[in-house]
Amino acid sequence: MEKYINEAIKEIDNILYNKNNLNLNKIIDKHLTRISFIKHERLIHLLVTFFFTILTILSYIAIYLINIYFIMITIILLIILLFYIKHYYFLENKLQYMYKQYEKLIKDVTNNE
Repeated sequence: MEKYINEAIKEIDNILYNKNNLNLNKIIDKHLTRISFIKHERLIHLLVTFFFTILTILSYIAIYLINIYFIMITIILLIILLFYIKHYYFLENKLQYMYKQYEKLIKDVTNNE
């Protein structure tokens, strides 16, 4: 997914930099479609991150209430949670950048009319 997002961003950056006489309306539609895909991906990762956060907290509580052997489960869940947070951070930042690209595309369309 990271490769897909980075390629999409580079494509739009090239279009914005070169300012060729392209059909910007089609490019905007394609960009909005990509944004919607990434928004969906971001939502799914947010839900999974919340799920792993809850599991991590519950296993941390289980260390004290039930048994010390839950410490390995807690460590594994914490590692997985950190990777999900890192990926969610990437998705959020790139999506915000894509919103800015969209605004620049709209500005270019209105300037050309």
